[in-house]
Amino acid sequence: MSEDIKNDDYNPDIVTLTDDDGKEYTFEVLDAVETDTDRYLALLPVYDDPQKMLDDSGELVIVKVAEENGEEYYCEIEDDDEYETIADAFTDRLQDYFEIAQEEQ
Repeated sequence: MSEDIKNDDYNPDIVTLTDDDGKEYTFEVLDAVETDTDRYLALLPVYDDPQKMLDDSGELVIVKVAEENGEEYYCEIEDDDEYETIADAFTDRLQDYFEIAQEEQ
């Protein structure tokens, strides 16, 4: 079997996030982007049920990494311009590996 096909070293970076209602969601970290002031993650939902994976829209979840009292946490990017800039950066970085549909503006 070719080394390209057989990769026993693949260990995805998995994170579990909890919403305000206590519901947990599992994501694979696909990429990270750092700016002069902040760090961002592109996440893809992970499902135990293969049908849920097929039904998912496949949209990336982009979060900002923040720190408080020495602990990291992830938060929503509230500024639209900041979000667009970071989303464009992830699109440029990931388009060679994933099929990314561009939204028309």
